[in-house]
Amino acid sequence: MENEEVWLELIVDSVRVGLRQQRPVVVLKEKIGERYLAIWIGSDMAQAITLALQEQETPRPMTHDLFLAAVSLMQGEISEARIVDLKEDVYFADVIIQPLAAGSEIASLDARASDALALAIRAKAPIRASEDVMERAGITLPAHVESDDDDETESINPVTDEELAKLTAFRDLVEGLNLDDLGDLSES
Repeated sequence: MENEEVWLELIVDSVRVGLRQQRPVVVLKEKIGERYLAIWIGSDMAQAITLALQEQETPRPMTHDLFLAAVSLMQGEISEARIVDLKEDVYFADVIIQPLAAGSEIASLDARASDALALAIRAKAPIRASEDVMERAGITLPAHVESDDDDETESINPVTDEELAKLTAFRDLVEGLNLDDLGDLSES
């Protein structure tokens, strides 16, 4: 029997700007779990995703709005966005379109991760990542518990050397974020 792919639901934690790279990054978090996924995106996509998260309308339809309208006219709906792979620091995604008409087949369209995210947010559809992608690129921030004794600090989740290497890159990202430029989008 063929192994079935495991899909984990993610939520958009935030959209931020890295100080060092001056590039936007969308930070996704497991809905049930503690891993994060950071995806670097272009400034135009950061704007498209941020507008969708804040449910702001524009005077004229943006490309993602136009795409959603076309899917609706063809009697379909965006049912989910999937982060399906990671190759050479590039995320690959699929947009899943569910037909509303009987007898039609589900369509899976290859997409940039940023476009898939922008569409899913607008359609209020779930965002998922494969377990494989989360294992390779997901970051778990270690939790530390400090005792009353200043000399003792205990780590709840011991970090392996491999996880530490991944965490170092994420720490560099977090330290380089300009948090004053963007508010916490999870509250909107």
